[in-house]
Amino acid sequence: MVRKLVATFVVLPLGILLVAFAVANRHPVTVSFDPLGSGAPALSASLPLFLVILVVLATGVVAGGVASWLRQGRARRRARRLDGEVKALRSECASLRNEISARESAERARDMDAGLPAPVAAVPPATNAAA
Repeated sequence: MVRKLVATFVVLPLGILLVAFAVANRHPVTVSFDPLGSGAPALSASLPLFLVILVVLATGVVAGGVASWLRQGRARRRARRLDGEVKALRSECASLRNEISARESAERARDMDAGLPAPVAAVPPATNAAA
């Protein structure tokens, strides 16, 4: 349901704008990669203006994504290290719980072998409901 709403209200208008932009800017422009030869550049291409703008925009998005990913490397490394520590601590906690329960059951078995009565829970005194 949410995908349909996003597609209807975001993607569809953006697509319409992109097509309108491409139609309005379809005239060819010369893109030169030769900074010294301005009259007859050695490395040049004649491309539609909308294609040049979209390629530059896509290149910027990719470059920004790569830069962001590289910048977050330290945080990802730290998260992996902390995740390992959490797993180790959970394992240690589970083994300590098992050890405690084993000691408690051994103490109960020793108390039963010694002939001691089992502990009795305190019973609250009866209240006089008739009064």
